Amino acid sequence: MTDEQKSSLDAVDAGPIDSDAGEAPQPASTGDPSEHPSVAALLERFPSDVQGHRLTAGDQWVVWINPERSHEILTWLKEDPDHAYDMMSDVTGVDYGGGRLVEVVYQMFSTAHSRALRIRCPLPLDAMEIDSVFDLWKSVDWLEREVFDLFGVTFRGHPDLRRILMPDDYAEGHPLRKDFPLRGRFSRAEQTRRALAQDVERFYLAENLEAGDPQEVEAAEVGTIADPGAGALPAPAEAGEDD
Repeated sequence: MTDEQKSSLDAVDAGPIDSDAGEAPQPASTGDPSEHPSVAALLERFPSDVQGHRLTAGDQWVVWINPERSHEILTWLKEDPDHAYDMMSDVTGVDYGGGRLVEVVYQMFSTAHSRALRIRCPLPLDAMEIDSVFDLWKSVDWLEREVFDLFGVTFRGHPDLRRILMPDDYAEGHPLRKDFPLRGRFSRAEQTRRALAQDVERFYLAENLEAGDPQEVEAAEVGTIADPGAGALPAPAEAGEDD
C-alpha cells in the first residue's frame, strides 16, 4: 500500500501512545473561596487535606482533596446542615495519560442551599483505591461500579463491586484508561476466538433461548434485496462486467 493509499485508521495498528492533552491540572488555588461557603469551610476545617481549589466555567467550584480522607470529608459535606449535599449527581473518573494519575470526581448538589460542588481525588496509578461512599449516597452504587470497570479504581467497602459494562471475565483491562489500545489488547483473531468460545447461556435467559426457531436466511435469498413495491432487486454486477 502506498502512502497515498493509507487510511487514517492505519495508525490504530501502532497501538496506544501517550496522551497529548498536556499535564494534568495541578490543584493550585485560584479564585476567592469566600464566594462559595463550602469551599471556605473546607479550607478552615481540613486545611492540610485540601490540595487546591479552582473556579471554572464561571460558576463551578472544584476542590481537590486528600483521597485518604475522602470519606470523612464527604460525610461532613453531606451531614453538616450548613452544607447538606444530599444529592450525589455523578461519580466518574479522569485519566490524563502519560502514566501520571487517575482522578475520581464527585459532582454534588445541595437541594437545601441550591449549591453545587465538585470534589476531585487524585490517585497514583500504583494505588488505585478509595473508600466507597455508598453508605452516604445510594445513587453511587452503579456509578462506582462503572469507574471500577472502565478505569480500574477499587472502591473499598462497596457492597457489590463488579463490572457493569464489560463481562466479568473481560481480560483486556479497563477501556477508558489512556493506555488502552483502540482495538483492545488482543488481536482480532484472539477476540474472535474468545467470542466464539463464550457460553451463550451466561448472557441470555433460558426462556429466551427457547423462544422459538432461529431466524435464518435461505441461501437463495443471499445477494438480493427485497423491495415490497418493486420485487427483488438483482444482486450487484460482478467486477469486470459491462454496465
